[in-house]
Amino acid sequence: MEKIIYLDHAATTKTDDRVLKEMLPYLSYYYGNSSSLYSIGKINREAVEKARNQVATAINCSSDEIYFTSCGSESDNLAIKGIAKANQRYGKHIIVSQIEHPAVLETCKALEREGFEISYVPVLKTGIINLDSLQKLIRKDTILISVMTANNEVGTIQPIKEIGRIARKNRIIFHTDSVQAIGNMKIDVKGMNIDSLSMSGHKFYGPKGVGVLYVRKGVNFFRMQDGGHQEKEKRAGTENVSGIVGIGKAIEIANNDLENYNKKLLILRNYYTQAVVKNFKNIHINGSLENRLPGNMNISFLGNKGAHLVEKLDKYGICVSSGSACSAGLPMPSSVLMSIYHDVRIAESSLRVTFGKENTIQDVEKLIQALIQIVR
Repeated sequence: MEKIIYLDHAATTKTDDRVLKEMLPYLSYYYGNSSSLYSIGKINREAVEKARNQVATAINCSSDEIYFTSCGSESDNLAIKGIAKANQRYGKHIIVSQIEHPAVLETCKALEREGFEISYVPVLKTGIINLDSLQKLIRKDTILISVMTANNEVGTIQPIKEIGRIARKNRIIFHTDSVQAIGNMKIDVKGMNIDSLSMSGHKFYGPKGVGVLYVRKGVNFFRMQDGGHQEKEKRAGTENVSGIVGIGKAIEIANNDLENYNKKLLILRNYYTQAVVKNFKNIHINGSLENRLPGNMNISFLGNKGAHLVEKLDKYGICVSSGSACSAGLPMPSSVLMSIYHDVRIAESSLRVTFGKENTIQDVEKLIQALIQIVR
């Protein structure tokens, strides 16, 4: 079988060898339960706390503001439901953007069934939210704003610092889904006025099955599951020690190599974009080219179905996407692109390419040649 060209790093990434090496002892030799009082349990507890410090250092917060979860979706659920229910005596109004991940949008729908009211901030043609519209939606009973740092489909980066400033000025708690952003851009929760943040290890060369929720000291939130007393009694369940060790190492590596990593991704993205513009006429580049993750490019090949392009490229050994991996297989056009452009042709013909550290210019050239054969 030919080497697979993997160009869907927004969906998941390969676990870094250095991360795997760090994890292995906690899958074999150090197998104790981190809640146990004897020495093998204490070793695991120390490993968990080391990882907590690594994550906290990476986003500039205190280690006791970090909570480990199973994934980004659980982190989003715990943040939004936990904060909403803990603060509903002050109001039951929540503001989110139209282009949030389903982990946020579906959570908000669940809260609506419990009597909360959700307002949706529209986005401009650039894929960036309208700050004026956000401010107009704020009410006296608004308790929470949740806007993702970077979009999972078009890679557009939102003005998080400004949103946080608006929230802080109005005494509203601000949560951001940073699942796509961590590992691709520098996040400083203090400097960016962030009260709560979600992330997932497998998006930045860490393992699957482990996520993080940051909640600033002083922000009250309720636990969503009952059981043990782990994670400062906010998230019950035996800790995934090897996964936690992995996410700690992965975020440390990502932050240390961020500048070089972004430079490489930007070269690949620009090469791909220029080649598409040169070889194809009936295209539409989706989202802002300025405020965008360096490794993300979403282009609609008008007149083609994005899902069909994905299937045909797979036969060439090339892995790309037509949207969010969490929504793959659904027959509807991208809700993100529909919210931005209100055009079914653009939404259903999109192809998302997201580059990673193992990709090369040769990979891009093979992708372009395959697209020429398929589209023409």
